[in-house]
Amino acid sequence: MADVTLKQSKVELLRDKAWARWTALGLLAFAMFCSYIFMDILSPIKDLLQSTRGWDSTAFGTMQGSETFLNVFIFFLIFAGIILDKMGVRFTAVLSGVVMLVGASINWYALTDAFLGSSLDVWFTNHLNYIPGFDELGISPFYEGMPASAKLSAVGFMIFGCGVEMAGITVSRGIVKWFKGREMALAMGSEMALARLGVATCMIFSPLFAELGGDISVARSVAFAVVLLMIALIMFIVYFFMDKKLDEQSGEAEEKDEPFKISDIGKILSSWAFWVVALLCVLYYSAIFPFQKYAVNMLQCNLTFTDVDPTSFWASDTVTVVQYIIMIVVAVASFASNFSKNKPVKYAMLVTAIVALVIYCYMGFMRQSASAIFAVFPLLAVGITPILGNYVDYKGKAASMLILGALLLIICHLTFAFILPLFKNSPVGGVIVAYVTILVLGASFSLVPASLWPSVPKLVDAKIIGSAYALIFWIQNIGLWLFPMLIGKILDKTNPEITEGLASGALSPEQAAVSYNYTAPLVMLACLGVLALILGFVLKAVDAKKHLGLELPNIKNEDKFIEEEASTAEL
Repeated sequence: MADVTLKQSKVELLRDKAWARWTALGLLAFAMFCSYIFMDILSPIKDLLQSTRGWDSTAFGTMQGSETFLNVFIFFLIFAGIILDKMGVRFTAVLSGVVMLVGASINWYALTDAFLGSSLDVWFTNHLNYIPGFDELGISPFYEGMPASAKLSAVGFMIFGCGVEMAGITVSRGIVKWFKGREMALAMGSEMALARLGVATCMIFSPLFAELGGDISVARSVAFAVVLLMIALIMFIVYFFMDKKLDEQSGEAEEKDEPFKISDIGKILSSWAFWVVALLCVLYYSAIFPFQKYAVNMLQCNLTFTDVDPTSFWASDTVTVVQYIIMIVVAVASFASNFSKNKPVKYAMLVTAIVALVIYCYMGFMRQSASAIFAVFPLLAVGITPILGNYVDYKGKAASMLILGALLLIICHLTFAFILPLFKNSPVGGVIVAYVTILVLGASFSLVPASLWPSVPKLVDAKIIGSAYALIFWIQNIGLWLFPMLIGKILDKTNPEITEGLASGALSPEQAAVSYNYTAPLVMLACLGVLALILGFVLKAVDAKKHLGLELPNIKNEDKFIEEEASTAEL
């Protein structure tokens, strides 16, 4: 029996073919790329939301935090994990695509001119100002005086948030399914590298669409992201058929044949290592994702920008497209250089990436655009993520990489808080400090997918890994709900002169939107990095004591891998 099983295990399946598993990864990664664009589509136009829709920082932060509200307080992410374990990757992927699209469409309508003055506008103005229970606990996603457009936008963002987080755990599970025992850390890191290009994409194109033709419309930016979510749904549908083909080939049943048990959650929660990983995750992501939503406005408030001649090339729509093409060159050349075995070709691609990056940064400076400057955020990460993923796959040291990531996180937020403001009157110096810090911050964040996510399968049984990812995402979502609101409230509380200036007429809405002092919220984010650093050392100690294998390579010896597969099948 063992010989037969061993023989069967050597039959080449679809996932054994490199082109097939990387194609599956490409479909999942592109779908997440589109979802990341929508997630931050309003971030680079926070100032326009304040000047055209009356959203102050509290309204903006409350709306942005609403993305994770249903996941956290209605426990939707837990249900998503159960759905994933019972219904399988492909069903959950398509479902998440549909949910994202529905929520995004509502969000778009809230920002259209058609909504202003409508009966729905009046209803939201007069309702949802007080929600019994939620207000007393201080967790209501709305408040009295919140603009109606922000309320309805928050409703749409809540629904989108359910879909995007469901997609997140589904994609992670899908990668495990296609890459287990192979290049899993590289695959997860590559998926996140491509997905984070979505951040750069929305930073570059959101202001372009909002200001297209000189007529400001924030709804146009959201419409652009909604169209991309339609494409994401198509990607999930194509993946559905690839995944189905794999199961038919292997004779494996989808995960839905494994009954979900409440006791499974107990097994996960009883692991100390799981809790350390989950808390590390919430601290890392809370220090990055909420920051992304305010980063462009932070740069607008800490750098001195001059008006560009509206008739020049640097003020045209063409320069936006050119800069985006150069950004793609940076990403593709730096990413591909990791896979070239020909040294001259490898170094040529690296030189191309560096030169293109310098040109990109120069164009961002010439455009005098904060969003174009922050769009550099994921570019260094794209280049080094495959290196980190390969290192974890073949050498290990995942916990050590998390410690390094935390150190870089602390340094970057403190630089934004105390060093960058010193260069406010130095147009060139300030932009250089901003570029370097943003690139390093993006690089530090790339350590998370390359080292943290591939560690989860080492902590829990494969049959309940969907629920494990769901629990981690749920804990992470608590931070993603809380910190955007905290940043917004802290900004308004520590900048009372802006509220007073608006009330007295001393400041115009446009001036007020770019006059905030960001020191307090940035120090708060640096403190999250300190806590993450402490937990990184704790995780390393737990791993050394309990031999969880977090510091060990992911890729096993091929003979041993086949042997284990045969033993598992025989059992």
